[in-house]
Amino acid sequence: MRYVVAIAETGNFTRAAERCLVVQSALSHQIARLERELGARLFDRTSRRVRLTSAGEAFLPAARQALDAAERARAEVAASAGEIRGGLAVGAIPTVTAVDLPTVLRHFHLRHRQVRISLRSGASEELTERVRQGTLDVAFLGLPLGAAPRGVRGRELARGDLVAVVAPGHPLADRERLELRHLSDEPFVDFPAGTAGRVQSDEAFAAAGVRREVAFEVSSPDFMARLIRQGLGIGMLPAAFAAGLPDLPVLRLRDAPARMEHLIWSRFPPSPAAAAFLSALAVPVAGTPEPAGP
Repeated sequence: MRYVVAIAETGNFTRAAERCLVVQSALSHQIARLERELGARLFDRTSRRVRLTSAGEAFLPAARQALDAAERARAEVAASAGEIRGGLAVGAIPTVTAVDLPTVLRHFHLRHRQVRISLRSGASEELTERVRQGTLDVAFLGLPLGAAPRGVRGRELARGDLVAVVAPGHPLADRERLELRHLSDEPFVDFPAGTAGRVQSDEAFAAAGVRREVAFEVSSPDFMARLIRQGLGIGMLPAAFAAGLPDLPVLRLRDAPARMEHLIWSRFPPSPAAAAFLSALAVPVAGTPEPAGP
């Protein structure tokens, strides 16, 4: 099963063998043996690439679950002896500011050297779904006020306003405090429509009765900042994140959009590594947290 997962993820028998620390002939032999046992081919092989067959696509999720369960069993045994090991999969929006995540992960790594840490950056809705599915242990989200992630446990970490960010030399750069209506004629750089990173801005402009044009939709705040520097549009970013862009003027808004940052984790009992990480964040994990949302 480890070989199947490695081939599916690398798309190549040679790279999969290197990842699994075996010679390619041994890996190929075991795959052929498994295919005979299953009575179905798992991969279509050509001279250029390897692709999963329909049988392989059906086999892969169950193989991953079995491997995860085996690793979880080993981690539980180690935890009973006081050793934290296994994997910790963390998700985070790119604009997380409620915690200094690199520092938190570094401290956790120094304390738990046997834990393999992975990090995935993405939109809040994608990360929430991954926590629900169990492919992430915990995630840091940014949501509009009043929104609650569903199907997971969680808690609010912080809340704050968004600010408008403009290019140096922009005509509005010297204004101390504005209202959203003063920005109605400006093109905007923002996150894709429908994402949590965009919703709070859209709702705030709608509540103010202001129409705006989002000319550039991007998923990376760093890319957003690059477009803003070129004078292509105004951006809406969390105030704490914008403070890390000292070359870009920040406009404070009287009717600013607001957002909350959340930490979420699965409804199911966390792995030893996830439980240790939540404990490091001062989150109780013995069944006391209430689910965030129905």
